Amino acid sequence: MPHSPDFIFNCGGMSVAFIFVTNWDCNNVAPIFNRVQKLKTQFSHFYVVITLPAKEEIDSFIHSYFKFGMVIGKPTFVPVKDLEMGFEKMVKIAHSSGAYKQQRIEEKLKAERKQLVQGMNFYLKVVTSIPGIDNHDANALSQALGSVQAIAKASKEQILENTDLSTDKAEMVSRFLRDPNFYLRPKIN
Repeated sequence: MPHSPDFIFNCGGMSVAFIFVTNWDCNNVAPIFNRVQKLKTQFSHFYVVITLPAKEEIDSFIHSYFKFGMVIGKPTFVPVKDLEMGFEKMVKIAHSSGAYKQQRIEEKLKAERKQLVQGMNFYLKVVTSIPGIDNHDANALSQALGSVQAIAKASKEQILENTDLSTDKAEMVSRFLRDPNFYLRPKIN
């Protein structure tokens, strides 16, 4: 017999599964814990919301929890007093899980953006180290040809054809990146 959760919320691209136990039968708890055991391996974000309005039901739940070998947080059990509170908890858990995932995505994008900026700064330092080439020229070369390797392979004619660099600057770029005798000799300012 297949087992499925009672609810699956998709919030922020993250699926959050829930079992919602609306009636705790103190004399028949094994089916609930058997279902939990099977479903906890299928979902990474899985919660069990249990309606426990009376002290007798709370005591029964605590006893059964340890009797069936549950591990705290795997899955997370959320005891509530009534159905409304149960639904409210499910929505809040699903929303906060999705919001947390969105925050992590934003942090990753910021880190990637920072790496790109650092890479571009390094690129600018390399290309502007060519005598006579400024930031504008380096950006023009980047947009037209791409990497330093692509610029090194480009001929003077390709540089002139694809950028607004002068003939002298195109010659300098071509010679500087291709001729070791040129780029290894001492520079006098």
